[in-house]
Amino acid sequence: MSPAGRARAALFDLDGTLLDTAPDFVVAINRLLAEERRAPHGLATIRPQVSNGAIAVVRTAFPDVPVDSVAFGELRARFLAHYRSALSVHTQLFPGFEAVLATLEAHALPWGIITNKAGWLTEPLLADLGLHKRAACVMSGDTFPERKPHPRPLLMAAEHIAVAPADCVYVGDALRDVQAARAAGMVPLGVRFGYLDAADDPDSWPVAGWLDEPQQLLAWLELPAMGRA
Repeated sequence: MSPAGRARAALFDLDGTLLDTAPDFVVAINRLLAEERRAPHGLATIRPQVSNGAIAVVRTAFPDVPVDSVAFGELRARFLAHYRSALSVHTQLFPGFEAVLATLEAHALPWGIITNKAGWLTEPLLADLGLHKRAACVMSGDTFPERKPHPRPLLMAAEHIAVAPADCVYVGDALRDVQAARAAGMVPLGVRFGYLDAADDPDSWPVAGWLDEPQQLLAWLELPAMGRA
């Protein structure tokens, strides 16, 4: 796949794109299930729902509890409390991304994060992993009233790093990421290693290209690889 000209910045979704957070989500939901005397769920069941947030994860684990009920809201709050208490135990960059980020930094290309994850979870997670100070910008799900697929968080990120939206690539693993990037006038790239669900139809997504591994992003930025990590 041919690069679409050199971009001047790379912006990323978080869960299922930059970070493999699913293992810590599984631990948190299984703690809640144990409290409710229910059987645990495996990674294969929870992983595809992580990019869709806490509601999707709790709904998968408790399909018999109505989402609009008080009981569901209490389950979600307890799940998030479990997750916040141990949100970076197993979470790590997807293999290859450390080398990609190091390459961007070596060439003075800013990179940032735009996620629908709430700031009270995003900020400590990135701090734990030593990524917050490296990122040129971090836009969480509650930074603005609008969230992806609305383009505002992406447009504000571009403004923050002083790079025109058309000169940014936005990388994500969900349709909302692609829609937000398109609406913001950025180059939308999808990752096949992310948390795609069997119900998704990624071949119909209006992406500019797909990444099977993080290193492939460097071709879109016309940067040489500096090695793998």
